[in-house]
Amino acid sequence: MRTTAWGSQGLEASIEGLGAMGMSAFYGDRDDEESTATLNRALDLGVSLIDTAEIYGPFLNEQLIGSAIGHRRDEFALATKFATHVSDDGERGPVDGSPEYARTAVERSLRHLGMETIDLYYLHRVDPDVPIEETIGAMSEFVTEGKVRYLGISEAAPETIRRAHATHPLTAVQTEYSLFAREPETNGVLDTTRELGIAFVAYSPLGRGLLTGTIASATDLEDDDFRRNHPRFTDENLQRNLAVVEKVKAIAETKGVTPGQLALAWVMHQEGVVTIPGTKRRKYLEENVAAADIELTADDLAQLDEAAPVGVTAGARYPEAGMRAVHL
Repeated sequence: MRTTAWGSQGLEASIEGLGAMGMSAFYGDRDDEESTATLNRALDLGVSLIDTAEIYGPFLNEQLIGSAIGHRRDEFALATKFATHVSDDGERGPVDGSPEYARTAVERSLRHLGMETIDLYYLHRVDPDVPIEETIGAMSEFVTEGKVRYLGISEAAPETIRRAHATHPLTAVQTEYSLFAREPETNGVLDTTRELGIAFVAYSPLGRGLLTGTIASATDLEDDDFRRNHPRFTDENLQRNLAVVEKVKAIAETKGVTPGQLALAWVMHQEGVVTIPGTKRRKYLEENVAAADIELTADDLAQLDEAAPVGVTAGARYPEAGMRAVHL
């Protein structure tokens, strides 16, 4: 796994990190034993950025990472996030970007992780009621205090990114990006991160699993999998999206790779982009890691552009409530 600069502030990590969310939340039953093995296998394979958030559980994912690989702390950079107000007993509230909550969240995350420093600390969602300068200003204090090394922001609009970066230099901007979610190419986010020297961190690079070619129906998902209520997985939308997957599959077959690997390779071939595919199983981790070695030609990229152009996906990225919280 090759290492690259994540932005221009000094953070270096593998071009492909590991998103740990699904190990503890949103994607069906937990299996902490397999998740622990997967986290350790990731480090063995050279994956050196692990991504989590306090809301994953809440708290369970941070605690899992601390217990599973805390003893290997010098082998990886740890990214976590805050935004949704969560009480100490796990009750969720609205997005809260206040300086007071930022401090509560960072100190609690450090306790749950069992770590002294967070390498990359994100504002998970922008609070429309708190000026971004106040939130980032509070987060910059954590850098001064040694609690955090670098700052990031997630699902923010270009102007918000610029204002945040002017308050304290950002290392990373995290947004959904894949062959099924190419909006950052047209809404100014990618142009902004490239201009400012900020790493663009693509989450859900496999289209929430659709681009693996292993999902044929929402009934393939566990009963408590949040994708069952996701617009892109409803019957009519899903069939239209699966037609695109078939085109990606056909291209992948000519390369001798899986469609998921091809989709990941496409993301990693984009300028200034790193990625954090998520999985809770070793076999999928190993498949994802192998994608970092795939070379794509200009013809390959052109074929993928034709198969999955901007706007091809049927259905919104999130249900209506979730969409109201992105790109602010």
